[in-house]
Amino acid sequence: MSETKKAVIILSGGLDSTTCMGFAKEAGYELYPITFDYGQRHRIELEKSQQVADFYSVSDRYKVIKLDFLRGIGGNALTDDSIAVPTATGIEQKDAEEAGNDIPVTYVPGRNFMFLAIATSFAEAVGAEAIYIGVNALDYSGYPDCRPDFIAKVQEAMALATKVGVEGKPITIETPLISLSKADIVREGMRMGVPYELTTSCYNGKEEACGECDSCMLRLKGFKEAGHKDPIPYAI
Repeated sequence: MSETKKAVIILSGGLDSTTCMGFAKEAGYELYPITFDYGQRHRIELEKSQQVADFYSVSDRYKVIKLDFLRGIGGNALTDDSIAVPTATGIEQKDAEEAGNDIPVTYVPGRNFMFLAIATSFAEAVGAEAIYIGVNALDYSGYPDCRPDFIAKVQEAMALATKVGVEGKPITIETPLISLSKADIVREGMRMGVPYELTTSCYNGKEEACGECDSCMLRLKGFKEAGHKDPIPYAI
């Protein structure tokens, strides 16, 4: 009998990362979720991540890593309380290519770079062969650390910086959502039975999602286009 293969999943408690959990499970991996407490204003996602880990019965392997210094650095709407979370306007009409040229104030400098570096350490320590991350190149936000060329370069660095890499068995970065629309992500998640009722996407971090920030609007648009009702409560 072959040894069970393992994957680390960077889990935020949101729609995308939870869908990645579904993809990793479907691929036959033993799941090792890792969540980052980086001083984000939407701290409810830490609670949601735990609930998702419970749902997949992997709480014994679930890790929460504190990166408090990101709040001290600030400079973005997710860790700096002096910067307001922007309200989405006209996403329905917004051209994705044009929007991708603008990097919004919700971009946290270096976040995915750090997440992947730490996830690599976790993966090598537990003997995981893959890291799943819910980056999406079609996302209107245009975050530079969600693009395929970024992932490719990090993959190269991982191969050079790890024992398993130099031994010829590098850890791979899996990005199953990279070319999917939000509607496609929802459809895939519904097919796999992903527990979207346990997730949150709201940047404001309330028990009820605001329904007005960029992340909420994109999520709602995805569910609408996928032909499904979003199961979480909204304040609007």
